[in-house]
Amino acid sequence: MSGDGAGIAGIRAALPAYAKDIKLNLGAVLDATTLTPTQAWGSALACAVAARNAALLRAVAETAAAHVPPPVLTAAKAAAAVMAMNNIYYRATHLVGDAAYQAIPARLRMQAIATAPREAGVDKADFELWCLAVSAVTGCGTCVESHERTVRGAGMSREQVHEALRIAAVVHAAAVVLDAEAALA
Repeated sequence: MSGDGAGIAGIRAALPAYAKDIKLNLGAVLDATTLTPTQAWGSALACAVAARNAALLRAVAETAAAHVPPPVLTAAKAAAAVMAMNNIYYRATHLVGDAAYQAIPARLRMQAIATAPREAGVDKADFELWCLAVSAVTGCGTCVESHERTVRGAGMSREQVHEALRIAAVVHAAAVVLDAEAALA
């Protein structure tokens, strides 16, 4: 069940029969999407990082490398990294239920949101889309709302947002199933 060396096809083959929907969706959300390859594979890789399953991450990275150049992969990982911090902070300040916390400056370095897209030569809106997808995986409503407004303001359609959210959902589900099977083995 490692998925090593076989990319997404190996992960799909490793998913058990009870996860047939996930297996089918894993192919469908990445093959039949209205997103550009950069948008789709950046979303998939960022979400695989956030989902924390090593086999899935290796498989997505391997397959993504066949579709997008290395700087896109680096930027997608940067999106996952900065959102790992931001999603915890902004979700927590929201969940506390005291608006005063939301008024206090975060004072957390978040330069990757500005620099990673430029350094990788990717559209800032694509990077923001990856941040949105990661935020869906980690469950930060504040960040989902913020990044959705940003990408829509940059001209992305609701369909593009929807596609990134579908990718996030399926990548996360695949990680959950792989983790469950590993724990039960």
